[in-house]
This record gives sequence, C-alpha cells and structure tokens, in this order.
Amino acid sequence: MHINLIGLEGIPLVKSGDNISEIIKEAILKQKYDIQDGDIILIAETLISKAEGNIIDLNKINASQKAIELAKICKKDPKLVEVILQNSNEVVEVGPNFIITETKHGFVCANAAIDESNVEDGLATPVPDNPDKSATEIRQYLEDEFNKDLAVIITDTQGRAFRVGAIGTAIACSGIEPLWVRVGEKDLYGRELETTEVATADELASAASLIMGQADEGLPVVIISGFYGFDALRNKKSNINPLIRPKEFDVFRK
Repeated sequence: MHINLIGLEGIPLVKSGDNISEIIKEAILKQKYDIQDGDIILIAETLISKAEGNIIDLNKINASQKAIELAKICKKDPKLVEVILQNSNEVVEVGPNFIITETKHGFVCANAAIDESNVEDGLATPVPDNPDKSATEIRQYLEDEFNKDLAVIITDTQGRAFRVGAIGTAIACSGIEPLWVRVGEKDLYGRELETTEVATADELASAASLIMGQADEGLPVVIISGFYGFDALRNKKSNINPLIRPKEFDVFRK
C-alpha cells in the first residue's frame, strides 16, 4: 500500500481576480500529470485568499482600545490584533506572541489564522470567507475538465495545544468526508472499535504540507494519489464541519 504526493509546479504568484481553478488545470497539463479518479488536490489557503481579494492592508486599520490592551500582553502590532479580533467570535486565551481565538468559521487556533507570510510587507490574509464553497467550485471545475472523480482540500498551517510546532490542517473539504468514522470495524484481534474516528482531511493536509513547505518552496498545490480511503469517504456534499468540535464537548475551553 502506498500513496504518492506530487507538488504541482508552475503555480504563479496569485493576485486578486485570478481563476485558481484554471491555474491548477494549466499547471497539471503543463506538468503532464495524468490525473486519476480518486486524486485529491490540496491547496494552501493563502492562494485562495489572494485570488478572492481577501487581503488586509494593516496600514489602514485603526486599533481599538481592546486591541491595544491585548497587544501589550502578546507583544503584537495593535493593528494586527485588531484584525484578529474582527475575524473572531471569541478570544479563548492570550499569551506571549499568540492570541487563541475561535474564528468566524468555528476554528479554534492561534491569531484567528491570520497569515502574514507569503504576502507583501504590511499585508495579511485571513481565512477565506467561505473555504468550503471555494473548494467545491474548484473540485467541480476540475472534475468537469478532466472527467475524473476528485476531492479538494484547502489547507492551513496551525499549531496544537500540547505540542510544539505547526502542521498542515484542513480548513475546507469537498468531495470526500473529512472524518472517517470507523466505529463498528474490527481491529487485528477481532475486537470491535467503539470510539475510533480519524481526522482524515487533517492527515492528508499534514502529508501535503511536507511538500508545500513553510518558506520559499513555492509549491502551494499538492496532489495526493492512491489514497485507499477515497471510495469509502466519497461524498460530493461534504464540508469541513464534522471536524469542528462543538464547544459543549470542548473540555479545555469553559
């Protein structure tokens, strides 16, 4: 059993109004990659935000008093803190160089997932407004163009509460279920699984992140081919919601 990870080369620096679907199609053709049923296209969220014009000029932001007060604690630019607050439902925790919030999408992560990397100085990119919608539109376009059954996952880089370092994380999913519920299946000793649920979209995003990199690699799109669970998880109406833990079950946030 194996899967293949293919970094899609030739993706240009994207600007507002660019058609990501067409850019990915052209890159696949130029690379002469033979796309297959079950292939999963993973796309860095910054690419989506840039193309959709979802870019914030920090120089035009006026920091509120709350942002100024929080900035003193976390040692961040008050204007950036203001943007974090504007893109959050709730501030969960504040510490040195981080603000943990719940974003408007329901993700609990550092700094509302506002990204200052891979954009010009003074700019920042928030999470796309509706990443599931963006993923679905790209998937449908590529499926029509290549006549293949595909999935699209939009990825972000996020930290974890009890681990050092960031990993690739799924923030949108279209074409397959993001959560693989394996309750009722048997383990190697014939015991029935009672609670096992696998965050498959996050695992795929993390694998793709190894190819995308975090610096100047310039590979914001990765294709994963040969994932054995594609058929079991196939769902054209999927979204990221199954991975978002309801607040009432979040024992670390009260």
